[in-house]
Amino acid sequence: MGKRVEKKLDARTVATLKKPGRHSDGGGLYLSIDGKGRRRWIFMYVRNGKRTELGLGSGRDLPLADAREVARGMRTVLAKGGDPRAERRKAHAAMTFGDCADEYVKTMKPSWSNEKHASQWKMTLTEYAAPIRDLMVHAVDTPHILDVLRPLWQSKPETASRLRGRIERVLDSAKAKGLRSGENPARWRGHLDQLLPKRKRLSRGHHKALPFGDLSEFVKLLRAREATAALALEFTILTAARTGEVLGARWEEMDLEAGVWTIPAIRMKAGKEHRVPLSERAKAILEAVKAIRDGDLVFPGPKPKSSLSSMAMSMLLRRMKVDATVHGFRSTFRDWAAETSSFPHEVCEMALAHVIANKAEAAYRRGDLFDKRRKLMDAWAAFCEVQQEGKVVPLRAENA
Repeated sequence: MGKRVEKKLDARTVATLKKPGRHSDGGGLYLSIDGKGRRRWIFMYVRNGKRTELGLGSGRDLPLADAREVARGMRTVLAKGGDPRAERRKAHAAMTFGDCADEYVKTMKPSWSNEKHASQWKMTLTEYAAPIRDLMVHAVDTPHILDVLRPLWQSKPETASRLRGRIERVLDSAKAKGLRSGENPARWRGHLDQLLPKRKRLSRGHHKALPFGDLSEFVKLLRAREATAALALEFTILTAARTGEVLGARWEEMDLEAGVWTIPAIRMKAGKEHRVPLSERAKAILEAVKAIRDGDLVFPGPKPKSSLSSMAMSMLLRRMKVDATVHGFRSTFRDWAAETSSFPHEVCEMALAHVIANKAEAAYRRGDLFDKRRKLMDAWAAFCEVQQEGKVVPLRAENA
């Protein structure tokens, strides 16, 4: 008997094939294309003299490599004397929506930009989707989706929209694995858009920013507060960094001797490593925080191994009765640079780690203008300085 030929297809062939019929990959795996161009993977096998065709999932949603993996598992079942159809029925009976959701998050987590994104997925699919987590994934239908979305649809429109999309992705994944069939009940266009009212539109304005003329006085008041949040906020202002970049900062990213903070690509919005020049005042803040260092995080929270809360700096602004947001200080910096300095536009934009919209310009800009940005950030720190320069107040443990 000749050796079974497998892997006859390749990803490009699968993507471009249009001819109706069954296209063999070997080992019982076929890509089936019907007369309307619809594509699905099937596994064909013979057991006890009976030929069986088993659908594996959509040819659009299930990649070739995954289809091969499913087929390999079915051949293993056959080799042990089992029936792939019966085994799949057992899997269908055992997999709940919650199981599929958790598995999806685990599978996709390495491809997401940061831990916070994964946590948001897990939270929404655990808390908000709680009513359907214990349902068998093949049994989840439109009424179940509506029961989950309706309580949030008008009160938390953005959350509801994200939740719907995430449920849709989980159910698509389950279908690709052969755990369910039919249309996706969480699909929006042509389905839920006919069953749910239009969501309230949020009025999205710019982040409120403090006028740069008021900054020196604000910094003076900020330095009078002995708390990690106060130092974290001033450090955020001095570096013109985003809140998440500061709260996630780790000591391994800091080079105090060279005066450089290197933020890894995984923590940057643009997905690219970013070097931040540290002014003397920024380094002084780090030295003050380092004196009570307790772990790898630069600005730790009250719980072990946790960072300062994302609300800590916002709440500090509220207590100080300042009508501005933390993110708004990036606008304050940009306004100051544009209106009072002669630094070039590209230097200021790179200090904010903004993505270059012009692809041609981005292709030719290789460096990060670091030396020019150091001069810019030193000038910004000097502008932020209060009239009578004060020392950084050492933190006491109870104020951290």
